[in-house]
Amino acid sequence: MTKKWWKEAVVYQVYWRSFYDTNGDGYGDLEGVIEKLDYIKELGVDVIWLNPCYESPDFDNGYDISNYTSIMEKAGNMETWERLLQAVHERGMKLIMDLVVNHTSNQHPWFIESSSSKNNPKRDWYIWKDSVDGKEPNNWRSYFTPSVWEYDEKTEQYYMHSFAVEQPDLNWENEEVRHEIYKMMRFWLNKGIDGFRLDVINLLAKLKGFPNVENPTNINYLGNNPGIHEYLQEMNREVLQHYDIMTVGEIPFVTPEDGLLYVGEDRNELHTLFHFEVADDMPTWDMVRYKEIQTRWYEGLKGRGTNSQFMNNHDHTRQVTRYGNDQEYRVESAKLLGAMLHTLPGIPYVFQGEEIGMTGVRFASIDDYNDIAMKNKYKEEIEKGRDPQEVFESLLLLSRDNSRTPIQWDDSEQAGFTAGTPWIKVNPNYKKINVKETLADPNSVFYFYQKLIALRKTNPVMIYGDYNDLSPDDESLYVYTRSFEGTRWLIMLNHSDSKSEFVLPEGFNEEKKQLILANYKDVTSEKSIQKTILLPHEARIYQI
Repeated sequence: MTKKWWKEAVVYQVYWRSFYDTNGDGYGDLEGVIEKLDYIKELGVDVIWLNPCYESPDFDNGYDISNYTSIMEKAGNMETWERLLQAVHERGMKLIMDLVVNHTSNQHPWFIESSSSKNNPKRDWYIWKDSVDGKEPNNWRSYFTPSVWEYDEKTEQYYMHSFAVEQPDLNWENEEVRHEIYKMMRFWLNKGIDGFRLDVINLLAKLKGFPNVENPTNINYLGNNPGIHEYLQEMNREVLQHYDIMTVGEIPFVTPEDGLLYVGEDRNELHTLFHFEVADDMPTWDMVRYKEIQTRWYEGLKGRGTNSQFMNNHDHTRQVTRYGNDQEYRVESAKLLGAMLHTLPGIPYVFQGEEIGMTGVRFASIDDYNDIAMKNKYKEEIEKGRDPQEVFESLLLLSRDNSRTPIQWDDSEQAGFTAGTPWIKVNPNYKKINVKETLADPNSVFYFYQKLIALRKTNPVMIYGDYNDLSPDDESLYVYTRSFEGTRWLIMLNHSDSKSEFVLPEGFNEEKKQLILANYKDVTSEKSIQKTILLPHEARIYQI
């Protein structure tokens, strides 16, 4: 496998609307990102992934774009964005933009033209179909609604939307659409950005003929369809290969074999991907299953492609709440999850607030939530006659708003996020969990992450090392090695709330062991690690 700068990077995701508000309107903004860049730089990361800030009516928090080459008023303007890019580069970091090209807003001029009449030149820029037997063209379900089809009374046809009604899908079979998208991508790359995170990029190609499916609730038929790789190879040929950038595709419904088709180094498509075998398919922690997933992806991509490591982002509940213990062992658990993600094969992503151990949230009522997916699902289930409280409880853990509450900067009103009323409520635990407190504590989650990231910069074993799981069947412990050019690291993680013992197999040189990092401040390197007792949520990294 060749060495590349993006393989060695650590990425910090900025969900700007919840990051820092400078004008008191309750929304974070790009000026706020600029003000806090030194904080991000102090953590040590290399790349900032900026969530969509393009012009948008904001039905789905910016993922419904109405103008690809202007900036949303809530975020700022193009001049502010350009200063942000310059400030990021001045600090030696890179900026990748979140790009949504599966769909646009229904307020995009393209869709307004397309929906104006059946013979409009842009009619075929979106996917329009006649009704079948007086109903929707097929039985497909969207991510956010019971059907992917919305009827347009004016033209008496349905348009397709894989997400909200306000997010019509583009027709990638139309060559004019593709080349307009490529032109727009060059616009941003020529401004100097360092790459793209490509939203649901494997949904671009649709099932030929739009047939009914046997199980419409299992929506994997929306992705990975014939034609997708031709589109991405064309995108690479027309745009991506001409720039020294990083590309990461959000790619649900994939196995390692599928994933390699997107990120194989001989495929000329993308550099790396987010798969969702953990975040979507493992609602609560399952140690054995998680290790099996990691091993399959390592073996599937080894030497041929690059994985990404994450357990939370703007779409998924904060990792310490969903996969750790955010009560008794919040700090230890947050550090342990960080140690794991930064030492497993692949590029680690830090979602804002993760570095201080921010937790998920439980608000009192559905009215306190903003997540369009959660609200639509709540409405759909209530209409089936289910008990509202039961439905509400069932949706809490996986609500996207768990990760979207504002960054907790200090213990002042609204956690120091805004002088106004925040667009979504602040997590009530901000008095205890905030950046100010964290930076004052030398044993905090922040400084543990800082050490992890610094280690990655100086130890290629964390990036290019071979991986070997020593504990595949253990339900509490995750013990594995990374080995590269004569260096071998041993990572020992106890995910349980009780002590656990691990006995190493033969073949480890005890004389050369060195404790590199531990999440319990009072841990010292024992005389022997052949038999190790790990405390609850303890993490240790040894060189052996």
